[in-house]
Amino acid sequence: MAGARLAALPPEAPQSHAMPALIGDGPGPWPLVATCTRGLEEVLADELRRLGAESVQPGRGMVELCGTMSTVIAANLELRSAMRVLLPLATDPVRSRDDLYQLAGSIHWERLIARRQTIAVEVAGRSSSFRDTSFAARVVKDAVVDRIRRRHGQRPDVDRADPDLRLHLHLSDQLTSLSLDSTGHPLSHRGYRPRAGPAPLAESLAAGILLLAGYDGSQPLYDPMCGSGTLPVEAALIATRTAPGLRRGFAFERWPQHEPALLERLRHQAGARSRPALAPLYASDRDRRAVAATRRSLEAAGVERWVEVRQQELAQLDVPFQNGLVVLNPPYGHRIGEAADLPELYRTLGSRLKHHATGNTAWVLTGSRALAAEIGLRTSRRIVLFNGPLECRLLRFDLYPGTERRQAARDQ
Repeated sequence: MAGARLAALPPEAPQSHAMPALIGDGPGPWPLVATCTRGLEEVLADELRRLGAESVQPGRGMVELCGTMSTVIAANLELRSAMRVLLPLATDPVRSRDDLYQLAGSIHWERLIARRQTIAVEVAGRSSSFRDTSFAARVVKDAVVDRIRRRHGQRPDVDRADPDLRLHLHLSDQLTSLSLDSTGHPLSHRGYRPRAGPAPLAESLAAGILLLAGYDGSQPLYDPMCGSGTLPVEAALIATRTAPGLRRGFAFERWPQHEPALLERLRHQAGARSRPALAPLYASDRDRRAVAATRRSLEAAGVERWVEVRQQELAQLDVPFQNGLVVLNPPYGHRIGEAADLPELYRTLGSRLKHHATGNTAWVLTGSRALAAEIGLRTSRRIVLFNGPLECRLLRFDLYPGTERRQAARDQ
């Protein structure tokens, strides 16, 4: 294997001065990677540019950028559409177990891992050389442990549940990379929604949908099928300029070179930008349990005062504003027992939008093209997004006055 491409490190230094130019707010910037759901790359790139990141370059399911430790912290606190913020350490083609061991062993782990700290390796991506991702994780772990043992005379322990240092291995048939994960639990885990049970729409995807729809809090918004409340909560966070990461911790806080004062300063700055919502927000659902769950989520996120929530059938939808957005994520038919009723649900949705939401723009996320056709309205835009492994379409419907008459003429 050719020599691995390593992130720029300073010369060997005493442990107390380890990595000052990699995990500190000194000279920089350094290469970073922010990951996201496929389809949100441009949205995430725009977010990063607004944060002041340099050399922003969208890729596939990720965005490359350059920044300092301040960038790492601000990205974790403020990005809405990202999943993780990674600090790449080494990248190279990997064709075998020995290649991977050499790649992992080439990194100065003794300058990254403090004594008695624990580690864990997470694997993403796919490679024909490593069908078993758990085996790839063990190879990386062995390389790290062997190098630390040679230099410190003792080995770090593995703690998969709550490690001090999280390593992120991304496998690919072209280039495999090994990074430090600065995030920990994905950024989609805002903390306002229980992780147990079905979670059909990740918080970061919901935020990305709203940003794709052009939502900035200045226009009214309605989600008439709110479920557990993810879209209304994310809309309220955007409307109030509330940084989504303010209430959670991050993996970088356990880095030996972590600067608590820097985190506190940036957290304070992010919190100081909050404001009252400028336009009304509405949410409804036919299921009283969904309505209760939405209210709990809003309260947990601290934005309950900005969203009016009611129990209501979709057939009663009457949007109380114009020049706003209707955004929803109806079921796709992937749960047992629901598929037979969905065509009528989508027809009802189309009828209510056509008759009772004119003057607005509707955005509907669906994983079924057949069901999307049942809406019966012409789309002005279709965006491919992935809800987990499921390929979906985010559909835009322009419901200008006269939509009903134009649709009736086309139906004749």
